[in-house]
Amino acid sequence: MAEPATLTPPPTRRTAFAEGVDKARAAATTEPGRLRVIGALLALLVVAFGAVTAWQTADREAAADDVLHKSQPLSAAAADIYRSLADANTAASSGFLAGGQETPASRQRYEDDIDKAAANLVTAANNSDPGSPSAAAITKLNKLLPEYKGLVERARTYNRQGFPVGGAYLRYANQKMQDDMLPAAEDLYQKENQRLEDDYADATPYPWAAIALGVLALAGLAWAQHRNYRRTNRVLNHGLVAATATATVVLLWLVIGHSVARAALNDSYDHGVRSLNVLHDARIASLKARGNENLTLVARGAETVKVGSGTDATTLDKYDHDFTDDMDDLGSGLALAARYADDQAGEKPVTSAEGNMAVWKKRHTAARAEDDNGNYEQALALVIGDKGATAECFDSVDKNLDLALQHERAEFQQAAGNGLDAMTGLSVGAAVLAVLGAAGAVLGIGRRLSEYR
Repeated sequence: MAEPATLTPPPTRRTAFAEGVDKARAAATTEPGRLRVIGALLALLVVAFGAVTAWQTADREAAADDVLHKSQPLSAAAADIYRSLADANTAASSGFLAGGQETPASRQRYEDDIDKAAANLVTAANNSDPGSPSAAAITKLNKLLPEYKGLVERARTYNRQGFPVGGAYLRYANQKMQDDMLPAAEDLYQKENQRLEDDYADATPYPWAAIALGVLALAGLAWAQHRNYRRTNRVLNHGLVAATATATVVLLWLVIGHSVARAALNDSYDHGVRSLNVLHDARIASLKARGNENLTLVARGAETVKVGSGTDATTLDKYDHDFTDDMDDLGSGLALAARYADDQAGEKPVTSAEGNMAVWKKRHTAARAEDDNGNYEQALALVIGDKGATAECFDSVDKNLDLALQHERAEFQQAAGNGLDAMTGLSVGAAVLAVLGAAGAVLGIGRRLSEYR
């Protein structure tokens, strides 16, 4: 009996991908195939270099633009909010001390400060991210500002009528300002400063990934040209030379342009932002000192603080003690600002402010001596009088600090603008040149391939 026939299973059909891999492997064993692979890799490498360069430089350019047009102006606006609130508080206490003789100028100064603080809060709110800590601080200040104004108006009303409760209302308004509003404004200022620091950190690092890809692309192009020379004895391949030239231009543009931008941005920080921060802090200290000086006469010993411990403890007027601390901060700030000033135009107003501060301290000592001896009216004249008063010294300090701030702000804008200009066009230029370089590489390899047809 015949054995049954054995059925042979049909051969397993290979996938298209596997067949494609085999064909590519087989093609790569021939010179035309190798050239195609080399051309594809060179084009990919040059395009990747251009893409990463465009990406990294675009990020740094955006961060530099934020430094110049967003974060630093917002930091300055936050400092102006603090200054406006502190100056309004000082103007309110000065008007209170003047009683019924409050001048229209003093009243107008208070109103202008309140309006400026409100306007800066609107600007800060429009530029803050929803739900951010900065937005929370702005919301808090917008809520507290009308409450503070109401307390000041009550203090003025009672003061004009001769009721002592007016002083209590003013002290309560000052407490709200010192304990709630100014800390919130300072917190906003610190957060905007941190935002500025973050933008600098994003704008200044070298684009190492792009630089590494540029070096790799040039190495690949050099190897391909050397290989072409060894096989054909031809010194130049026009397409590969063009690709090498474009890659070299992009790499040099990247390294030199970013180095110039980095140097300019660092200069804007060292000779701009750093000085601005110190000057803002000094101005804040002077405003605090002036407010506490006025409140020393408003409170007239109603609030005290103990300094030291045990038998060495001394009871001092709280506001006069705070005034001394604030003047120490002002002196330290002005000394630091003078060291940071890198030219005469920046140093001159700081030096003048130091001279104003020294006179301010002498006049304040004289006013305290009069007040301690029971000569309240004479002490008042030495603080808010028209001539020879500490008010003149405070105004001079504030004016000179404003001049110094204007100078340092101009230096910052110049240096930061130079840094931003050095990056202008780099991302687009790199992308365009990379495409041209990749096309050159493909055409150069294509020229060699045509010799095999």
